Amino acid sequence: MSAKLPSAAEIIALHDLLLADSAWPGAEPAPRDDGPWRWVQVNHRNNCLLWAEEDLARRTRVADADIAANKRAIDGYNQARNDATERVDELLLMALGLVDAASARTDAPVSTMPAGARLNSETAGSMVDRLSIMALKVHAMRAQTLRTDVDAEHLAGSRVKLARLEQQRADLGRCLDELLADARAGRAYFKVYRQFKMYNDARFNPALVAEAAKQ
Repeated sequence: MSAKLPSAAEIIALHDLLLADSAWPGAEPAPRDDGPWRWVQVNHRNNCLLWAEEDLARRTRVADADIAANKRAIDGYNQARNDATERVDELLLMALGLVDAASARTDAPVSTMPAGARLNSETAGSMVDRLSIMALKVHAMRAQTLRTDVDAEHLAGSRVKLARLEQQRADLGRCLDELLADARAGRAYFKVYRQFKMYNDARFNPALVAEAAKQ
């Protein structure tokens, strides 16, 4: 359990650094390692791509086919974001010695938590995912405070919202640090939770099953 774990401040700094890069998310820089940091970055990239597609999907003056393409892209980015979140959990739990490494990537990872440790309902990976989304919200709201085509009321309201978003992100970051510290100390643990997103799986989505039956 000697592996260095990422801190919330480091994750937040990476999220903001990537968002400040005009080439992001199209050009993906090499991650700082092939462990958790790689998947923190993959998660963030897919959240950024997902965010952009969600904006495009709200258009009202384009062809229905364009919106359908947006929706299909959203499904793909959402699945990739989820997969990266689970990978973050796997690697953090292995670094903490809280999951059997041989089972970590299976559908039924085996926890190896100490006696008396409390189970945290939210995983560290899901908190990293939420920090990524918070980074996008902060970035977008900050842009609103810099607009020159809106009135003073819009700018003032955006500044208030930005401050609240930054506080929310700081609170979430502190909770992540506390969870990882408690997990390292044997006071808490979390699990790898498979989301089993059925809508992307032709074997489980009833609409896709019905389509296949008709063929």
